[in-house]
Amino acid sequence: MASSTSRLSRRRLRAPFGNRRATTSITPGPHRLGITAAVLALSITLTGCGGTGAGTADDARSATVGAGGASPAESVAPGTTQARPPQTSADTEASAASVPARLPGLGPGTLAEIPKNARQVVLVTGEGRDSATSQVVLYQRTGTGWEPGATWPAHNALKGWTDDHHSGDLHSPIGVFTLTDAGGRLADPGTKLPYDQSRGGFTIGGRGFEGEPLAGSFDYVVAINYNHKVGTSPLDWTRPLGAGKGGGIWLHVDHGGPTHGCVSLAQKHMKELLRTLDPAQHPVIVMGDAESLKH
Repeated sequence: MASSTSRLSRRRLRAPFGNRRATTSITPGPHRLGITAAVLALSITLTGCGGTGAGTADDARSATVGAGGASPAESVAPGTTQARPPQTSADTEASAASVPARLPGLGPGTLAEIPKNARQVVLVTGEGRDSATSQVVLYQRTGTGWEPGATWPAHNALKGWTDDHHSGDLHSPIGVFTLTDAGGRLADPGTKLPYDQSRGGFTIGGRGFEGEPLAGSFDYVVAINYNHKVGTSPLDWTRPLGAGKGGGIWLHVDHGGPTHGCVSLAQKHMKELLRTLDPAQHPVIVMGDAESLKH
């Protein structure tokens, strides 16, 4: 879609959740974009997530992974479990009261775009419209409401957020998007999402906007279904909305600085996220600056 065409509205960007073609299934759909392995192999000249076809999916983080890429499985030492007193009705009521009935910080318009069957929501809240820093919380829907996980620091695009994303504009797109496919340079850490391991396709080098090394940024990746073909590897280069609308918007390993359009998390948090996301729970990401998400 050429940049001279009329601007798509914010609701157009979030098309996966209206009466348009759904992207909550694993079958191919119209709202996802990937990147070719050959393009991702470029290391110095980066245009990244939302960049032009001459660049990578996004910039990346300094390499902090071990040789094997996977941490030892966590275990509980024998003899460390202590008996707990039975839970009282007061305990149960207090626990239920701590679980929000609706996702905090989201206005009626944003809430309406979250699919009814979504039981996992990755909420990315930017500090400001023009800020490159944000925080991420993974919420899981329970019988009493939305149970929040830990709050993780994150980076987003250099110039902040937009509801009319275009290739190379150095903004992250505001919206609600499904999460259906993952991959990375390192082996699958144990996710239930389809995982495409490619040492060549997800290899990156060079330096970011603040001079930080980008190596290792694509060790773990989850494709955000903005202008991406659902059901394909994050490396898939298809752009259903056209090249002008950008694409290759990912969750990936943080490199300590702003991205070109993606959202980046510490490596340990990316691994935890990958191990938690479950296609059966229809996970989505809700992302944008705090003020925009209130609408």
